[in-house]
Amino acid sequence: MALVACLLIGSAHAAAQVTRSSARTAVEAGLVDIRTQVPDIAEDIKYAGRDNFVGTRIDGYLAPKCLLLQPVADALARVEHELRARHLRLKIWDCYRPARAVAHFVRWAHDLGDLRTKPQHYPDLHKSQLLGDYIAPVSGHSRGATVDLTLQRCTADDACAALDMGTDFDFFGTRAHTDAADVTAKQHANRQLLLDAMAREGFRNYPLEWWHYTLQPEPTPHTLYDVPVQ
Repeated sequence: MALVACLLIGSAHAAAQVTRSSARTAVEAGLVDIRTQVPDIAEDIKYAGRDNFVGTRIDGYLAPKCLLLQPVADALARVEHELRARHLRLKIWDCYRPARAVAHFVRWAHDLGDLRTKPQHYPDLHKSQLLGDYIAPVSGHSRGATVDLTLQRCTADDACAALDMGTDFDFFGTRAHTDAADVTAKQHANRQLLLDAMAREGFRNYPLEWWHYTLQPEPTPHTLYDVPVQ
């Protein structure tokens, strides 16, 4: 699993081919707010606050917004509208992630004395194990085509509750694998429901993280962005 590296570019060769955009704003980068497409989409942008595996607001997150490249936002909006016809909705945790945020994750991982979030996020691992397999200096989120999210079931009056997926977001461990053997049949069925809905609009799951999806083909597969989320 490669959680915060979550969609790492995968190999040194691939990473060498990725360049950082000179864009200084979301507009210059072609990033749009998903709420321009779906104004009432559910969001809990974890890295804009303290409820995340680092335990503090992450560099580059100046506002709790989901920014994506336009084709990705369009596709995600289609997923949401299709789900609503079945009394389901998405809930978004993260979208585009500035490169400076990934650097913040790496600094945190090197601080072996900060164990505040271990019980919730990596209970079965020593923090020294997170660098490399879990946290790396390049993330696919920085390309603007990846989202972390879950599913909610809603009543006719729009009261929604998250489906049980078996782990929290950003759980470091094998139970977060989409096809994990140590989750219940219902939890697996809920993951499959999300996977099927996302796949219909071209999103591919990262199999080591049930919440992690990337639109295929990516609009800018060789470009990283570092504009702030604001």
